[in-house]
Amino acid sequence: MQSSAAWRALLRRDLLLTSWPWRSLAYLITGVLLGEVILVVFLIALFTSTVLALLLVGIPLLLALGFIGIPVAALERRRLRVIDPEPAVTPHREPEPGLREWIALRLQEQATWRELAYVILLVTVLWPIELLAVVFGLGAPASMILTPVLRSQTGEIRVLKFWLVSTDWEAFAALAAGVVWLALALYPLTLLATAHGMLARLLLTSREPEMGQRLDELTRSRTRLVEAFQVERRRIERDLHDGAQQRLVALTMTLGLAKLSEGPEAAELVGRAHEQAKLALAEIRDLIRGIHPQILTDRGLPAALADVADRSPVPVEVSVELPARLPEVVESIAYFVVSEALANVAKHSGAREASVTGSVDGGRLVVEIRDDGSGGADAARGTGLAGLADRVSVVNGRLMLSSPPGGPTLLRVEIPCTSTAPSE
Repeated sequence: MQSSAAWRALLRRDLLLTSWPWRSLAYLITGVLLGEVILVVFLIALFTSTVLALLLVGIPLLLALGFIGIPVAALERRRLRVIDPEPAVTPHREPEPGLREWIALRLQEQATWRELAYVILLVTVLWPIELLAVVFGLGAPASMILTPVLRSQTGEIRVLKFWLVSTDWEAFAALAAGVVWLALALYPLTLLATAHGMLARLLLTSREPEMGQRLDELTRSRTRLVEAFQVERRRIERDLHDGAQQRLVALTMTLGLAKLSEGPEAAELVGRAHEQAKLALAEIRDLIRGIHPQILTDRGLPAALADVADRSPVPVEVSVELPARLPEVVESIAYFVVSEALANVAKHSGAREASVTGSVDGGRLVVEIRDDGSGGADAARGTGLAGLADRVSVVNGRLMLSSPPGGPTLLRVEIPCTSTAPSE
């Protein structure tokens, strides 16, 4: 943490020659101003919501005060750069589109309540302490340093309400005392600002982000992946048993009969065996395509997605522009996400047309699947979206869904990637 550098700077003999004291002053002064504004806004909102609560109108506003820590924390993470140059990462996760989803996620996150606690601490404890520190550590010595200027205009001046200065000698003595006071005060002011910065980082920034929540989600995700693997394994076994295996058995029997036959009957049986072999080969190819399509390996993601779109019963427009081949795992995940998404479009949406766009933006593969269907897609209703999210989360990707009732539906997938070779 960069604040540890401030602690080390406090032990340096040349502290006053570094930027730490002045950055600390800037941090404390802006903190005092921010504390005043937040206190006024909070009291006004609390009073207004309490009065309006009698008419039931202010209850939503009163409940919304619980989220006041979120914007304040976002501002504090930016202000933290004054005293702590290390990036302050937000501890919040990205919610799904929609106000209800945003509220539900924020209520579940520990960070929301830590930020609210920080705001209460700021307006009740930190702001008054820092106001006193700035007044006595900066305001008092500043008034003493300005004594010669003020005395030259008024003839005599009372410094700090107890020292009457009426001569030049006394004025410059007050100036010297003010300089010494300011130099000594910079040490505790820097200490106070550093402590505040460390507290803000502790409460407002990511803690490897919320390890408990992430561990629970990882456990649930792995469980769903294992279940999906078992379902897929049983599907492959069923397809092999009911499809290719039965055709190969029939092929074997037909060839056995042909071996025992002669003349035109044998030729007919061989022709029938040939047709059965072609059907078995086609079914095996379809099965292999479902596991990992050869076109994806040979020609890359754009060609594979175009092939998926051609086989979709809903007309699909594909626009995928990639500067180079992507890692195999990224292409595979993107392929199966689009395949499952288009299957959902055909089964559930009632869409007349759909589109697939893909590009690499900032080291991430961004794929969007849109349709003009009825909308209302929900991962909780078993449409395969939870499985898609699990696939994407394996490589630290993100899946976002916007599907209001009545449509349209937009599924956006972002997968971290690194280009490997020029595409053909």
